[in-house]
Amino acid sequence: MANPDFNPWIFALLCDSNFKRRDDTGTWSHRDGRPFSKEEQALAGRATRAELDELRAQHKRYLKYVQAIHDSPEVLHGFLAPFMEQLTKKNLGNAVELMSKDELAEFNRLLALVDEPIRPFTPYTF
Repeated sequence: MANPDFNPWIFALLCDSNFKRRDDTGTWSHRDGRPFSKEEQALAGRATRAELDELRAQHKRYLKYVQAIHDSPEVLHGFLAPFMEQLTKKNLGNAVELMSKDELAEFNRLLALVDEPIRPFTPYTF
């Protein structure tokens, strides 16, 4: 059942806000720098506790995601270290041959994180 205190349009607008009041328009801005229209500012001003709580929760998950992407090269290096120690000829192909099915899945997950560009914060994604 839909929450009557939650407006998806307001929530989407909040997700695209930088929350800094512009001196020239007296409104907030979109993340790309465009000022809110007066209507958008009024709509954002009607945000409910439910919308703000959901924004906080999703933004917290987004920051965790960004940190995971940021840390992934070091985490991958740490993951590979024990495999490399076992090898006389240290190369990635040889290390992969030592991995179990679960370890290979973790290696692929970490490798994908290292290669993934950071996605922007968007509603209902995080």
